[in-house]
Amino acid sequence: MTLWLKVRRVQAVLLPALVVFTLITAVAHDQYVRLPSLLSAGGNRIFLLQLVPLILTSTLAHSLAQAVPEIEATAQRNIRALDMTLIGAIVTAAVLACLAVGQITGSQEVTMAGRNAMFLTGLMLLGRTIREQAATALPVGWVFAVMFVGYRDFHRPWPWAVTLHPADFMPTFGFCLLVFAGGLILHTRAHRV
Repeated sequence: MTLWLKVRRVQAVLLPALVVFTLITAVAHDQYVRLPSLLSAGGNRIFLLQLVPLILTSTLAHSLAQAVPEIEATAQRNIRALDMTLIGAIVTAAVLACLAVGQITGSQEVTMAGRNAMFLTGLMLLGRTIREQAATALPVGWVFAVMFVGYRDFHRPWPWAVTLHPADFMPTFGFCLLVFAGGLILHTRAHRV
């Protein structure tokens, strides 16, 4: 177990990333920038918290990429179950941290950051089952696509731009949970040599 924790860089990378994620959400919860829109005449108001989940998705992708298949194939412990537990714990901690910071600050955008972290982690896991290099690129590409073409007009996101939907819109939360669960299941079942 200790070797698995070191290989996955839990103490060295994942826990500090979770702390940085929480600190940024607490500090930048209401900060936004106006970016030009590629589809509408007005600008897009993008909260900086749209980018913050990328801290978790990139560090999780890095952590999972540290696997040593030859050693893990002969391991006595179920490495896939450990990875699944680690991913679930990191995302759950991020969502709970965002809920706590959102309650303290009264900011709805912080709650959105937790939901978006769950969705983007699911995308990362889905991308990882197809190709290892897609694990980091897919969430980053999604965030930038949403930033520039995610709005129909000012303050009205397209239905596909789920990371821009209000935090209290339950169908979006359900969809994000579905993408996360699907990514986790496919990632766990994917056979790697």
